[in-house]
Amino acid sequence: MTVIATAGHVDHGKSTLVLRLTGTDPDRWDEEKSRGLTIDLGFASTTLPSGRDLSFIDVPGHIRFLRNMLSGVGAVDACLFVVAATEGWKPQSEEHLRILSLLGLERGVVALTKVDQVDDDLFELAKMDVEEHVVGTFLEEAEIVGVSAPEAIGIDELKRALDRIVGDAEQRTDRGAPRLWIDRSFAPAGAGTVVTGTLTGGVLTVGDELEVVPVARRVRVRGLQSHHHDLTSVQPGNRVAVNLTGIGHAEVARGHVLVAPDAWWHTTMVDAELTVLPGLTHPATRRGAYAAYIGSGEFPSRLRVLQGDRIEPGETGLVRLYLDRHAPLLPGDRFILRESGRNETVGGGEILDVEPVLPATKARPDRSIDRVVRDRGWVEVEHLAKLTGQTVAPSVGRWVVDPAALEESKQQVMAAIEGADALGLDLASLDDRQRAVVDLLDDVRVVAGRATVGEVVDPLADHPWVQRLAAEPFAPPGADGVDRGEVRELVRRGTVVEQDGVYFARSAIDSAIELLRTALDDQPSGLTVAEIRDVLGTTRKFALPLLAHLDATGVTRRREDVRIAGPRMSGS
Repeated sequence: MTVIATAGHVDHGKSTLVLRLTGTDPDRWDEEKSRGLTIDLGFASTTLPSGRDLSFIDVPGHIRFLRNMLSGVGAVDACLFVVAATEGWKPQSEEHLRILSLLGLERGVVALTKVDQVDDDLFELAKMDVEEHVVGTFLEEAEIVGVSAPEAIGIDELKRALDRIVGDAEQRTDRGAPRLWIDRSFAPAGAGTVVTGTLTGGVLTVGDELEVVPVARRVRVRGLQSHHHDLTSVQPGNRVAVNLTGIGHAEVARGHVLVAPDAWWHTTMVDAELTVLPGLTHPATRRGAYAAYIGSGEFPSRLRVLQGDRIEPGETGLVRLYLDRHAPLLPGDRFILRESGRNETVGGGEILDVEPVLPATKARPDRSIDRVVRDRGWVEVEHLAKLTGQTVAPSVGRWVVDPAALEESKQQVMAAIEGADALGLDLASLDDRQRAVVDLLDDVRVVAGRATVGEVVDPLADHPWVQRLAAEPFAPPGADGVDRGEVRELVRRGTVVEQDGVYFARSAIDSAIELLRTALDDQPSGLTVAEIRDVLGTTRKFALPLLAHLDATGVTRRREDVRIAGPRMSGS
């Protein structure tokens, strides 16, 4: 489904035209009907002659309702631009066109309304007036169709023109991360909370668990409806009504966002490209009370100009925006910037970075993934997808790494390995990134969790102390004179067993188990410490720590004053 916004000056016939095209009156409020003036967003849909579905967002034309207009054009594919043949191009027509251009729209149709009230010459003059004003804009090549909604003049031709731009519209990307900017919240009788918006980013399915931002509430999708049809799932690019459980309709409002949990980066600071309107009488600077319009939201903001201190009218520059609350954003999202004090539209543009990490004085944002990685050095793949909306294969472990940052890490890790003692560098002393780098280093070998340079030589193989422990299994020598690092490593490997400050060779433990198994077979009722001491031919000094180890590992079990076979005796 393609979503189209109406735009144009007040009283040029937008709502009447939508009613004729769809059969739905987009003016929902009694005040709108009594005044003949659109105040809030209106919604309607129709099926075109080709069979394609089309949704309309009818936006207010009056300057007093510009905020409502801005909240309705944040997720549309094209526009139906309305100009009355009786009045021609108006200043507000110009403002709406500039806003739509700043939002990145690329296609539209111009409806020249009220043609039943002008003769052929005036119609041609009105058409020429429109053509002159749209030169250099995305509407320069747009079809201009003369219509009269009350008389149904030109309606079929307008539908065919709309069909052509709908056929050219790009399909919305499904990146598995649904996002819906909420433009309405209400509570139909017996239905609970219902919100509406244009779905982007991914599929919504009944039963999905979602999050409402910025109120940080988890909700569940109870029902979905699009084009007045109940559905079990909705594809991105569609207008959708979502019936939610877990939140009251008064707790969610226009400007809130419905997203998949943990799929978006929620930010209050973005770097962006800002184009200042050429008609502005002053440059854009950090001074001013700004509001950024993103999606259906209005965000009071502070502005910092990058690479300078101002952007002149008609020029494009880089800025940093500080938003008053968190929002789930991506590079490529469009925004409009207004200055509240002067009550004027300053300009608009495109978000480039949703998590700036460099100081404003050094930031040079663009939308490239390479720049995002370069600014950060190391970025986890999942985090990079949230920052850019794109999935990239990792270059090291679970990270995408800038080449310069990777080379620096390699040098640091290699220096640490080369500076280690004969045992090598204990990998447990490295962080996750450094351990991932070890695998990329030439001539580095890892043995028993330690990294060394060159041939794989185990400095602890046939260690003389271990040989002495094995030679005197039940009266082992102490560790005096043995390097403490080597002792720890031998214990870590299990070559040596330490218990209560006494060290035994692993072979001594194995021998003790076999001797005790034979003795307990002959005397299953159990053995005293004295009896075990005699079986092993040792002293109480060594028998007690040895038994403590065997008890702890389940080989033996203490029963009052004797030891009996433990659960692991038979399997030892």
